[in-house]
Amino acid sequence: MIKMLHKMGIRSHHAYMAGTASIGLAFASWVMSNTAERSGLDRADRWGIFIGEWAPTFYALGVALRLEEMQAEPEGMREMESGRTESEMFDRTSSGMTQRSHTGV
Repeated sequence: MIKMLHKMGIRSHHAYMAGTASIGLAFASWVMSNTAERSGLDRADRWGIFIGEWAPTFYALGVALRLEEMQAEPEGMREMESGRTESEMFDRTSSGMTQRSHTGV
C-alpha cells in the first residue's frame, strides 16, 4: 500500500501536513460541536476524539512514506546531496589528515 501511495505522488510531507491539520480540525470540531449543538459536552468530546485519532495515523503513514522515499532514492542522489562520496568521507587525505612517518622514533 505504501509503494502504491508513493507511486501516486504522495510524499511523507503530505502525510505530516495532514496529521497536523487533523489536530487543528479536532480542536475546531470540538469547539463547534460544543457551541453549535445542544447535545452537551459529551458529544463534543466524541467528535474531538474521533477526528483526533486521525493524526497518529497520518504521522505513521508519513514515517512509512519517508522510509519508502529513502529506499527508492538512488545511491547517486545521496552522494550528490552530501557533496562527497562515501569513500571520500573516510579518506584521510580529504579530511586533512596525512600519514606521518615514524622513522627516527
